Amino acid sequence: VSFVDAPGHETLMATMLSGAAIMDGAVLVVSASEPVPQAQTEEHLMALDIIGIDNIVIAQNKIDLVDREQARENYEGIEAFVEGTVAEGAPIVPISAQQEVNMDLLIQAIEEEIPTPDRDPGADPRMLVARSFDINRPGTTWEDLVGGVLGGSLVQGELAVDDDLELRPGREVEEGGRTEWRAVETSVRSLQAGGDPVETATPGGLLGVGTGLDPAITKGDALAGQVAGPPGTLSPVHEQFTMDVELLDRIVGDEGGEVEEVSTGEPLMLTVGTATTVGSVTSAREAECEVALKRPVCAQAGVKIAINRRVGARWRLIGYGTLRG
Repeated sequence: VSFVDAPGHETLMATMLSGAAIMDGAVLVVSASEPVPQAQTEEHLMALDIIGIDNIVIAQNKIDLVDREQARENYEGIEAFVEGTVAEGAPIVPISAQQEVNMDLLIQAIEEEIPTPDRDPGADPRMLVARSFDINRPGTTWEDLVGGVLGGSLVQGELAVDDDLELRPGREVEEGGRTEWRAVETSVRSLQAGGDPVETATPGGLLGVGTGLDPAITKGDALAGQVAGPPGTLSPVHEQFTMDVELLDRIVGDEGGEVEEVSTGEPLMLTVGTATTVGSVTSAREAECEVALKRPVCAQAGVKIAINRRVGARWRLIGYGTLRG
């Protein structure tokens, strides 16, 4: 089991959404010592609904900081908060992470509520890249250099050392005064799952893939948001697309307010899988819009897209789109 720590701060919502794309379930942590819901908790729950994660366990944390009556009121507040949402009926486990109270019950709930999904081992491998690194120390001589490393999750198929990989949308290349995005091809040099080297990797948990790529192009998460798989098997790359739009009734957060319709010309921040990009709306109708992307994405028709709008100085979640075929 691997855990992806999704940040709670509202300004890091894009990070949470890109991390959620590689999750099979979620533990929604709610503080027993604060009013329910906090803005970021409500936003995270809506994001889980958008992405389609319904295997949820709720951890009522910090019960050591409140008395029995306060804990009960908070518990009932959580029940009321999740009613009618994707988390309705999810177990609520009172815990104290600091004092390690009821951690066994939390683990039991995770075991029962977040089952291991059925996987097709014969499917073409598909990896969502969430991180990329250069693991060479400064001053490493050229003969000791190792290739760049990709971090993420294998969502289908099996990946083995020496397999060929294609990464899409790839890298931006300038040629003849024009720029275009080209797929990157490499091979798997090493695999690491759960901190241990392996020869073959299967879906579930986080995966590190050592490649033959120049580490200069992987450092600093430069390849985060890519999709990796055998050459010729990946979904199309979109520099623009049409999506069906479903908006929330209101903006989550202290300022609240109704969500206005998407309008032509406005910028949106879109999260597709582990990729986050900014798009400009080129055409907007009642329940659909066309968007031109600043950075292209590799995605198949039907995928869910989290839509964020600039509200004041922040990007706020306003709904989701479904990529048209």
